[in-house]
Amino acid sequence: MRLYSLAYLTANASTVPQAIDMSAALGYANVGLRLQPNGPGAPFQTLIGDAPVLRETQALMRDTGVGVYDLEIIRIGERFNVAEHVALLDMGQTLGAKAVLIAADDTNESRLAEHYALLCEVMRRYGLTADLEFMPWTAVKDAKSALRVIELAGTPSNAGILVDALHFGRSTTSLQDIAAIPRDLLHYAQMCDAQAGLNFTTEALIHTARQARLLPSEGNIDLTGLFATLPQDLPVSVEIVNLERSKLIGDQAWAELCLNATKKVLGDA
Repeated sequence: MRLYSLAYLTANASTVPQAIDMSAALGYANVGLRLQPNGPGAPFQTLIGDAPVLRETQALMRDTGVGVYDLEIIRIGERFNVAEHVALLDMGQTLGAKAVLIAADDTNESRLAEHYALLCEVMRRYGLTADLEFMPWTAVKDAKSALRVIELAGTPSNAGILVDALHFGRSTTSLQDIAAIPRDLLHYAQMCDAQAGLNFTTEALIHTARQARLLPSEGNIDLTGLFATLPQDLPVSVEIVNLERSKLIGDQAWAELCLNATKKVLGDA
C-alpha cells in the first residue's frame, strides 16, 4: 500500500505537534518537517533546541503511529559547511526520519558534487538519505542534472533524487529521464499540480512553488504519466501549498482536500 506524507508546505501554519495530530486524523502515515528556514528570515517549525515541543512530538508519534519521513532543508552553496547542519541531522536521527531535502545553489558543478559527497558521508552516520531536489531556478535544474551531480559525487550509498511533480512539469525533464533514475536513488516523491511549461520567469516559478500550487487534476502536469513511471510503492509527499485557499479553510481542511485529490489521481481513493 502506498504511504502518504503531509509535507510542511501543505500545512505551513501548523506546529510540529499540530501537523502530527492532523496527519493521524486524516490518514497520512508520515509528516515532513521544515526545521531550518529555506532562506534568510523565512518561516520554519520550532523543534530544534525546544525540549518541551520535542517531548510533545515524541509522545504524539508514539500515540498516533505517525512517523517523520523527511526534514527540510539543507542548501549547498559555494561556501558550504556541513557543521552548520549537525543539529538538523541530530534531530532527524532522534525522530527516526529517513530523508533530508537537499537544494543546490552552487553553479560550479564539480564543487557542488564534492560538497554533496561530503554531506552524504556525514549524513550516513545519522541513517539519513540526502535527497537532491531538482528545481528549474536552482543550480540543479532537471533530473539529468541531479543524476550527473550524484554520479560526479561517486554515487554515495545514501544519495537520492527527489522528484517534485511541479518541477517535473516546469523543467526539461521527460518521462524518459524519470525512468532513467536508478531505483535505489528514489526514496519519495512530491505531489501537486500547476500549469506546466518552460516559459515562466524565476519569480513566477518561485511564487507557484512556495505559495500557489494546485490540487491534482486542477492543472495540466502529466501526473498520471509521472507516477506511472515512478515506482508504484514509492512514498508520496503531498506538497500542495496554496496560501490563499488554505487560509480560508484552515490547515486541516486543506490537508484533507489535498490528500483526497492525490489519492483520486493515483487510484487510491
